[in-house]
Amino acid sequence: MSKDLKIKKCKNCGAIVKIIKDCNCSCGIQCCGEEMKTLLANSVDAAKEKHVPTYEVKDGKIFVKVNHVMEEDHYIEWISICYDDREVTTYFKPGDEPVAHCKYVPGSTIYAFCNKHELWKVDVQ
Repeated sequence: MSKDLKIKKCKNCGAIVKIIKDCNCSCGIQCCGEEMKTLLANSVDAAKEKHVPTYEVKDGKIFVKVNHVMEEDHYIEWISICYDDREVTTYFKPGDEPVAHCKYVPGSTIYAFCNKHELWKVDVQ
């Protein structure tokens, strides 16, 4: 695993999968009889709601937050902090506070997934 996540989503039923190793055949990974769409992470927040994760480093740890609503129909589903061969993922439900933490590793990548606006990321300095 690298610090880059590969996420695919079914455009019909909305199923989401994290890819550990993608297939090399012509059929692709399918759901509902169609090839799943690879999600590209956004990194510029032009929406009224905030999606790009923010972070603070303190005492050798990284603390991540997404300044986002956490309503029943619009919320951050998960945050993943990826570095080296590790992925630390925290899952959320409506009403939770979208915060996560793990050890600080310069060069990590932080991903956040919004149920309406999909995948967002920021690289850690």
